[in-house]
Amino acid sequence: MNNQLVNSLQQPLSLRFWQLALPLILSNVSIALLGLVDTAVAGHLPGAYYLGGVAIGGTVFNFLYWGFNFLRMGTSGLAAQAVGRGDAVAVRATLAQGLLVAGMCTLLLLVLQQPIIDLAMRLILPGQAVTEQARAYFSVRIWATPAALANFVILGWFIGLQKGRAALYLLLMVNTVNTLLDLWFVVGLGWGVEGVAAASVVGEFTGSLLALAMVRSILRRYPGKWGLRALVDRESLSKLFHTHRHLFVRTMALLGVFVFVNAQSARLGDTALAATAIVMNFYLLASFALDGLANAAEALTGEAVGAGNQPYLQRVVMLVLGWGTVVAVLFSIVYALAGHQLYTLMTDLPAVRTLLAELLPWAVLLPIVSVYGFLFDGIFTGATWTREMRNTVLVSTLLVFLPAWYLTQPLGINGLWLAFVLFNLSRGVTLGWILWRRLRVPGWLKTANGLPRR
Repeated sequence: MNNQLVNSLQQPLSLRFWQLALPLILSNVSIALLGLVDTAVAGHLPGAYYLGGVAIGGTVFNFLYWGFNFLRMGTSGLAAQAVGRGDAVAVRATLAQGLLVAGMCTLLLLVLQQPIIDLAMRLILPGQAVTEQARAYFSVRIWATPAALANFVILGWFIGLQKGRAALYLLLMVNTVNTLLDLWFVVGLGWGVEGVAAASVVGEFTGSLLALAMVRSILRRYPGKWGLRALVDRESLSKLFHTHRHLFVRTMALLGVFVFVNAQSARLGDTALAATAIVMNFYLLASFALDGLANAAEALTGEAVGAGNQPYLQRVVMLVLGWGTVVAVLFSIVYALAGHQLYTLMTDLPAVRTLLAELLPWAVLLPIVSVYGFLFDGIFTGATWTREMRNTVLVSTLLVFLPAWYLTQPLGINGLWLAFVLFNLSRGVTLGWILWRRLRVPGWLKTANGLPRR
């Protein structure tokens, strides 16, 4: 057991957890707030098709960027386990290997940008006006890809090393610049949806510059060199691609559900699509806050798994579940009491407001239903149990979400949201069942890691 873990165990776990979780919650919420700003700016342009264009364009990038979010999740788990083992060489190699993979993914997206947007429009089939706005948005924002994917890797590395403040500074820089430029480009200069996209490009690159400066400072605490041998080590690369492969499939299936929800809403008309975009942003606001707790769980779980310390892991799990439940309930209470007032801030279109009032119960229910899927994702990511994450999302998508949507189609948009609620519930139940089966066996973690029992 290395000195860092010894020191960790001597500190109150709740204190360590919140020291890490609070900056991560703030940084994650800033992402959701940025989405709300984008939506609000577009929602006050003269016509629902502007908001629909940003919603569809944003959905395409959610699918692309979140599809490559395995770069962040895989890096955080591997870096946290390297910290748990006290392996400074692996800490450096994890960052370098992640950035190398991010560069390869960036090249792929830039080369295939036109086929990607063409395919997206064929799958979603929005109206002509929405399609034009979505294409304009995509053509600008795609150039944020190099910085965005690099930021994923660096953010995951920060989380794995339990550098919550560094993660906060990175995302605050990206989102503050983005928000200010949103208002300037769209409201001040009248650039429309292209202004929303251009703000994202500048924000991502500004964040990358700050991130690299912080990386340089942090590496001084992990002495070593950027050796080619460590970078191309077969065992570590094998684990990296094994982890990334399962996370990629898991994330693509997860985002497939989000795209499906938006696509079905688009088929119900521009008003339904606009209302869905706003409800989804409130769902994402709660999910990003809960992901802050899950990110803290990633770091602590990876540390425990790297050291083979199952009792410590069990303490982390119970703490995360307890606080996650509290935070989820608070979000539901806020949405129940102030949902109508919040919606009026997002749009002044009467038809959209009327539909939002009908959909409010789903916004209230979602934080409570989805909380455990988010939290267990963090725990499984830190442990790099990515195969199980992949399988449970596939089960929740193919055996729960799609059948529920098919059976509830007569309910229209409410049936769609019911299916989405059941999907989130299924993710938490299936992951929780797997975790419970493992942790109830004493010494299972040491055996799974190839460590001798004591």
